[in-house]
Amino acid sequence: MLTDIRHRAILPYVYGKNKETVEIMLETKKEFIKKVELIYADPYHFKEKDWQYQLSEMKRTGSTRDIDYWKIQIKPPYRRLRYGFRCTTAQNKTIIVTERGYFEEIPKEIGNFYCFPYLHEADNFRAPKWVKDTVWYQIFPERFANGDSSLNPKGTLPWGSTNPTPTNFFGGDFQGIIDHLDYLVNLGINGIYLTPIFKAYSNHKYDTIDYFEIDPQFGDKETFRRLVKGCHARGIKVMLDAVFNHSGFYFEPFQDVLENQEDSRYKDWFHIWDFPIETEPKPNYDAFGFVSTMPKLNTANSEVKKYLLDVAEYWVKEFDIDGWRLDVANEIDHSFWREFRQVVKKVKPDAYILGEIWHDSLPWLEGDQFDAVMNYPFTNGAIEFFARQRMDSQTFVDSITNVLHMYPQNVNEVAFNLLDSHDTARILTLADNDKRRARLLYLFQLSFLGSPCLYYGDEIGLSGGEDPGCRACMEWEDENQDQSLFSFVQQLIQWRKEIKGFGNSGEFQFLTGQGNVIVYEKRTNTNRLIFVLNNEDKQQDIILDELANRSAKELFTNRQVTFQDQAKISVQAYGYFCFQL
Repeated sequence: MLTDIRHRAILPYVYGKNKETVEIMLETKKEFIKKVELIYADPYHFKEKDWQYQLSEMKRTGSTRDIDYWKIQIKPPYRRLRYGFRCTTAQNKTIIVTERGYFEEIPKEIGNFYCFPYLHEADNFRAPKWVKDTVWYQIFPERFANGDSSLNPKGTLPWGSTNPTPTNFFGGDFQGIIDHLDYLVNLGINGIYLTPIFKAYSNHKYDTIDYFEIDPQFGDKETFRRLVKGCHARGIKVMLDAVFNHSGFYFEPFQDVLENQEDSRYKDWFHIWDFPIETEPKPNYDAFGFVSTMPKLNTANSEVKKYLLDVAEYWVKEFDIDGWRLDVANEIDHSFWREFRQVVKKVKPDAYILGEIWHDSLPWLEGDQFDAVMNYPFTNGAIEFFARQRMDSQTFVDSITNVLHMYPQNVNEVAFNLLDSHDTARILTLADNDKRRARLLYLFQLSFLGSPCLYYGDEIGLSGGEDPGCRACMEWEDENQDQSLFSFVQQLIQWRKEIKGFGNSGEFQFLTGQGNVIVYEKRTNTNRLIFVLNNEDKQQDIILDELANRSAKELFTNRQVTFQDQAKISVQAYGYFCFQL
């Protein structure tokens, strides 16, 4: 029984969705339970000796091969709650589920029930509202556009003249981004995420030398201020990348340690094992991986903490940036991130705090640290199914359904959903350069919950393998851009903004996975969209009961379609439909 029904009175099973609403989730073995009712009431609501509980039916919000998920939202009148579950099995047996075990009838003793002590608004997860309506565009500044050649580092190569390497430079800068802001507006972008812009040695800038200075290759602070103001004038938010897990080799405190060794006043800024310092063949200090040029910072040290928190405050306060993306966030202590949030939110309450974490991230998403993480579980499922085609449709449905139930709903709504980045091969390369598969990836990403992010150049067909191949120069010649792909992505972003339910306001649920065809719906109180995607290189015919005897508008063809008793749909190879009911 313990493996058939699962609930604990902790996240993500129960949480305050807002100041008056509690959401509760139950997991049950697939098809073991056919109906779930929540038993609930205020813990002090008695008539004589009888607890005055209520029963409300829960909704099955998703299913995998193994699990059925059930959810309900309720509004406790006094913000306190005791609760349990009345489950009806497929064989019509009743099981009462409580914190103290299972019963055949609802127990009289209130102490048996799960407890949600009090709905404190201060404990609720709260992320900036604007993020739900944001479509991000990630820019690797060195490779986006060269707008001011006078800033070119020594040895800068002509734009796009050769393949990217870990050490070559092409002169991308802030002016280049400013020159192309209207291109981003035309695409529909309203948020840009810049990889590190601070003074650094490398072309990628993840080895910071000075956290308070702009890298001279990109421009100066006044140019950056113009960039932020130019973005804000166009309704575009700006998020910077902070590397607080480690510094660069030429970071002044680390240079002092190299020079003065054990006598350095900065020796406790890092995790040094012993002296003298060794960098080869492996460092004798903690680093990012075993990269000796990226020594790990000791964020528990009070001086280090103050320095980094001052950095976090400075760029928000002085330049009005809208968010921080935090590199290698899972390797920094939770205590630091709690203070980081307080500092940033004090300056700008609606700043977006995004952590780079590649795995289950619930400990960072309880409302006291990050607003979101880079949603790599989503990324992995989408890439394995659509691009690499190593996953069948049912496994994909299972993967994404689990992702949706890993975190509370209000966390999912602001999750940073990417398909690729400077850390991965580009989606077109992952899809064997088949742009039909790339279109399916974009359709799924941009009709999903969360805050989607596009990697620069993907929208015009840029390809590239793992780092450094994924960091090629942006292609600005019209004849070298795939304008059809650009228009397709542009249309999806427009629908996301204009059609209620297409983007973040609709509830998401899979309807079926047949062969390599997936069907899912997005639903609001007034609108319902049904998506059909064929991830196979041949036509697929499916029957979709949800459309039987219904009339719908198909968005991509703009045609009205009427279905008969048997709603048979033929989907061409790598084809797709979106039916608006």
